[in-house]
Amino acid sequence: MKLVEKNQIMDPDGMRRAITRIAHEIIEKNKGTDGLVLVGVRRRGVPLAVRLQAQINEIEGVNLPLGILDITLYRDDLTTLDHQPVVHRTEVPFSIQGKKVVLVDDVLYTGRTARAALDAIIDLGRPQQIQLAVLVDRGHRELPIRADYVGKNLPTSSKEVVSVRVMEIDQEDRVVLNEISD
Repeated sequence: MKLVEKNQIMDPDGMRRAITRIAHEIIEKNKGTDGLVLVGVRRRGVPLAVRLQAQINEIEGVNLPLGILDITLYRDDLTTLDHQPVVHRTEVPFSIQGKKVVLVDDVLYTGRTARAALDAIIDLGRPQQIQLAVLVDRGHRELPIRADYVGKNLPTSSKEVVSVRVMEIDQEDRVVLNEISD
C-alpha cells in the first residue's frame, strides 16, 4: 500500500486564514474568552492549538491556558496499532473543572479519535462544556460526533487520506489529499 499525492487542499496562507476564522468563531460563540481553555490532541492538534492560542491572544489580548492531550491509551484500536504503542505525557497544567474546553485536532474522520479525547478529558475533571475544533472534516463518521469549528469540509472517499502537515513537525505547512494505491 502506497500513498500518492492527489492534490493540495490548503497552502500555508489557507491554513493561516482557517485558523484565524476558527479563532474568531470560538470568541464569538463563547462571547469572549472567560473560562476558555485550549487542549491540543497530540500530535498535529498541538501546533494547531498553539496557533489558535496566539491568534486569540492577538484578537482579544488574552493568553488562554493551553494543554496537550495524549489519547493513545484511550483508543479503541490500541491492540491493532502496535505491539508496544508509544505513550506520551498528557500535559494539562490547569484545572478543567467548570471550564469550556476547546479540543483541537487536525482531521475529523470516523470520530473515534475525538471520542478517545473526550474520554481522556473527562478523566481530568468535569468541564462545563467541551467543544471540538478541527482543521479538516473529511466525513465518514462512525460515531455521532461533529466539530463545532471546522477550517475546511472536504468530502473524501475511503481510498483517500488527508494529510495535514505543520511546520513544527513536518517542516512545511500544507494540507494534501492522498490516494491509496496498491
